[in-house]
Amino acid sequence: MRTVAVATDQLARRQPGGIGTYVRGLLRGLAGIEGLDVRPFGPRPGTGAHLRVALATAAWAKVPWEVPRDADVVHAPSLAGPVGGGRAGAVHSVAVHDLLWRDVADASTSRGRRFHEARLRRLVEHDEVRVVTTSPRLGDRLVAEGVAAERLVPVRLGADEETVPAPAAQMRVYLADHGIPGPFTLAVGTREPRKNLERLARAHAAALADHDELGPLVLVGPAGWGAVDTGDARVLGELPRSWVLGLLAVATVVAYVPLDEGWGLPPIEALRAGAPVVASATTPSVAANPEAVLVDPLDVDAIAAGLVAAAARGSAGREARRASVADLTWHQCALDHLAGW
Repeated sequence: MRTVAVATDQLARRQPGGIGTYVRGLLRGLAGIEGLDVRPFGPRPGTGAHLRVALATAAWAKVPWEVPRDADVVHAPSLAGPVGGGRAGAVHSVAVHDLLWRDVADASTSRGRRFHEARLRRLVEHDEVRVVTTSPRLGDRLVAEGVAAERLVPVRLGADEETVPAPAAQMRVYLADHGIPGPFTLAVGTREPRKNLERLARAHAAALADHDELGPLVLVGPAGWGAVDTGDARVLGELPRSWVLGLLAVATVVAYVPLDEGWGLPPIEALRAGAPVVASATTPSVAANPEAVLVDPLDVDAIAAGLVAAAARGSAGREARRASVADLTWHQCALDHLAGW
């Protein structure tokens, strides 16, 4: 039996986001593999979670706090986690999802940028620690930072869910109650400058003028850091996970056009639901997927054209879209990690 310890601090944060989805999916994928004893450790959701996360993050800069002493593998799903602990000779790994604190000015605070730079330097210096990445482009950049190529562990994230989508009829009633009785364009994710929602809103307004089949732009997800002008979009805010999946299944188009992205879960979740997708060409999860309409996230006209092109694909290609992400499962994600460990 091999003991694999995975830090769960991201699940206790106020906005777990995509990394939280990754942690939950990886734990589920690992739990389905025989011969593994999977041990989550670190802060969990609940009263006082924010303080426990802050304490854990500070402690992990120096010591492997709460890391199981008998762990054969210790994995930190983000730069905030530990780089040590476990039994003698244990394998250690840290997932690096992006360098957005450098690439997108509004993606972080000055304090956040200092934190990430310090943790990245720490990771580079610990040359025994393996580095999990979801993007070849990011891997190349980390090598340029001083990470030896043999330390990189490329992985794919999953799009399969244990959560059952809310029924389409229920979603139609919910939308109608919010003044959205017909077709609609859906964007899922945190409302923050990096998600490029201002350009998306302008592009959608331009496309809608001649293509009413797009319907209103509907935004689902929590408010993040930084002001965002969402124009005439209908903001539904944070919804239960089953409702999000239900909306993906009935959307006319799902749009995901961030300025930059480490992987990009929403577009592959949308494809798994069979929805037409328009996405930034720089989104690794769909960069090579012909079922997604890829656009330049800085070009409002290109995004508008992409929305129209995606809507034109309609429901006829639903099964092809689902098949295009069939191999992106959390079980496969776990196997990718195991190969690297």
